[in-house]
Amino acid sequence: MGGNHRMARLPLWAGAGALIGMGLAARQRLLRLGATGDEARRVYPGDELVPDADGQSTMATTLPAPPEQVWPWLVQMGCDRAGWYSWDRADNAGRPSADRLVPQWQDLAEGDRIASTPDGRSWFTVARLDPLRALVLRADLEVPSGRPFDPSGPLPRAFTEAVWSFHLTGVPDGDGVEGDGEGATRLVVRTRYRSRPRLLMGTLDLGFWEPAHVIMQTAQFRHLAERVRGTAGADPETGVVTPG
Repeated sequence: MGGNHRMARLPLWAGAGALIGMGLAARQRLLRLGATGDEARRVYPGDELVPDADGQSTMATTLPAPPEQVWPWLVQMGCDRAGWYSWDRADNAGRPSADRLVPQWQDLAEGDRIASTPDGRSWFTVARLDPLRALVLRADLEVPSGRPFDPSGPLPRAFTEAVWSFHLTGVPDGDGVEGDGEGATRLVVRTRYRSRPRLLMGTLDLGFWEPAHVIMQTAQFRHLAERVRGTAGADPETGVVTPG
């Protein structure tokens, strides 16, 4: 009888295994949304900052303007600046992200801090900056307070270390690429993160942070595309791009 019961349970285990496998496959597709296989496998500047990452995502889109018209929108991101061009109620206290380029927000350098929360208590540090090519933001936060900590010192009992990096490549118009006649931009966004304690943080990653990132990043791609479509070009003296 015991053997019969075990045999009866086999289809249940097989079905559960199939569902888990399908869920993991769907998760991988979402974490590589829009990216080619080559883009997902590539090593990007900033990856080295979290060498033993617990997780990684690579999402990508093609924006209808060349890198020199996309870059200024990225440079001015931040809760204390232009916002994040995503879901403002969720990540910018309901304040609308900027729909224009502001000259005083165009100066950014490695080591600068960008507020990641509206109250300014948490921030990203500009870890890498290669104009028109790469912007790498780093966050080292205690959990659950969200207070930043120095990653070179003792680690908190619960923490997360992460990089959020933006990589731009110019692509020509044509072959299905929508541009403004001056080319387009392939924008690849890579995240890498490590967190402890792993059992707790891994559950939060799977159940909340990864789905939230997919939703917010997709929205940012869409809103960036809307903004760069209105870009007229760069001022030859200041280099600042203004909407058309």
